[in-house]
Amino acid sequence: MTQPAAAPVTPRRLDPEDAQHALAEVQERLRRQQLVEDLVHRQEQGDDKASLVEDLVHRQHEAELKALVDALHPADIAFILESLPKDERQTVWKLVSPEHDADVLLEVEDWVRESLIEAMDRQDLVAATGNMDADELADLAPDLPPDVVAEVQKGLTEEERAQLLEAMGYPEDSVGAIMDFEMVRVREDVTLEVVLRYLRRLHELPDHTDQVFVVDRQDKLQGVLPLSRLLVSEPETEVHAVMSTDFLTLNPLDSDADAAGAFERYDLVSAPVMDDQGRLIGRVTIADVVDVMREDSQEQALSRAGLQEEDIFAPVAMALRNRAPWLLFNLCTAATASFVASRFEDTVSHIVILAFLMSIVAGIGGNSGNQTMTMIIRALAMGRITGRNLWQLVKREMMVTFMVGLCGSVVAALFAWAISDSIAIAVVMMASMICNMLVGASVGVLVPMVRARFGKDPAIGSSVLLTFATDSLGFFIFLGLATVFLL
Repeated sequence: MTQPAAAPVTPRRLDPEDAQHALAEVQERLRRQQLVEDLVHRQEQGDDKASLVEDLVHRQHEAELKALVDALHPADIAFILESLPKDERQTVWKLVSPEHDADVLLEVEDWVRESLIEAMDRQDLVAATGNMDADELADLAPDLPPDVVAEVQKGLTEEERAQLLEAMGYPEDSVGAIMDFEMVRVREDVTLEVVLRYLRRLHELPDHTDQVFVVDRQDKLQGVLPLSRLLVSEPETEVHAVMSTDFLTLNPLDSDADAAGAFERYDLVSAPVMDDQGRLIGRVTIADVVDVMREDSQEQALSRAGLQEEDIFAPVAMALRNRAPWLLFNLCTAATASFVASRFEDTVSHIVILAFLMSIVAGIGGNSGNQTMTMIIRALAMGRITGRNLWQLVKREMMVTFMVGLCGSVVAALFAWAISDSIAIAVVMMASMICNMLVGASVGVLVPMVRARFGKDPAIGSSVLLTFATDSLGFFIFLGLATVFLL
């Protein structure tokens, strides 16, 4: 009796905690492999049997690691590769099944992908990318050797080759760079029964298909047919009778951040992409948008500290090039703040307690400005700031900062009075704190707005500039007032 064929094994998906356990297990196996191989190598160095034993031990550990890695989903393999030093990363990468190479390359961060591609020979790269869709290949093309891209193009159909060239021609942060060419299109003059028969003949629906696009013979978009409406309507009904003509469309040159905002605002799963002639050329899905949101969030977090994305295990020289410029700039700003404080040496020498209090003024001003700056950068990213509401927003931030500063400065003044037993010092502390918080709020608004006005990332180096302003001016305001009113 013939046994039914076994279903293919699908790699399991891990939740974040399980992925960390898998990472820990891979690291432990790598550590034991290195430990045992070093031990065998030391004990039997120079012996022919030593090489045989070492080779057997190496193969055994490789088999164990490969079995562990093969059971993982490509996204979890990518997470593990990103979390390993370069040598260990290459060891694990060589054990990944070739059928997962393409998926892993698409999942890993750019800074890891470069090192993985460097470790692959030309034949392996062609095999890994040969079955990719045009939009996926376009994502990898900048990191691939030109001869590999040319070789892969030979295996594409004319339509796929045109799609690849089109996707590669759009700017990196545009809708065209993230759109997907796989979608279901139907005519408006056919019945729903015909549409259902057509869908059944497909091997599978494209991922995240929530609607069918209705086009004419020139591929101009006429409407969308949600799958939910397709399933509940009568089969003999024609498409034009139930399709929706109220839908959101994207242009390939639109910003991917704007597209992400639209998906969030309208709770979209997918959206059509149309060219200037109204022809349907692709679609954007929620999966693409989530990637955009994650990348933008990571870039903003790094930019605020003046950093660019880097391999956490990159060589020291590379890390220095990334981090040193803004740190050196920060050193200059800190030196400026110290210089300002040194100009009031006589004041501090007469009233020593001021040296302990001025750091509070600078710190609170920086924290207040950081709150304002975070709000402004987020509003800019969401497209909520315009020329009409800018002044209203500035006034609101100044008022909020003043009220918060007024409340906080009372507490600070009481503290200053308690440790100095001087009402005058308490009043100076109170006034300085309010003024420096307003300085922080002003810088928190102006720095992101000015950078955005000139087409720069509003988050890059913003925290460094804010610290410079609140430290320097905070010291100047506090010690200046102390010089005027206390001496």
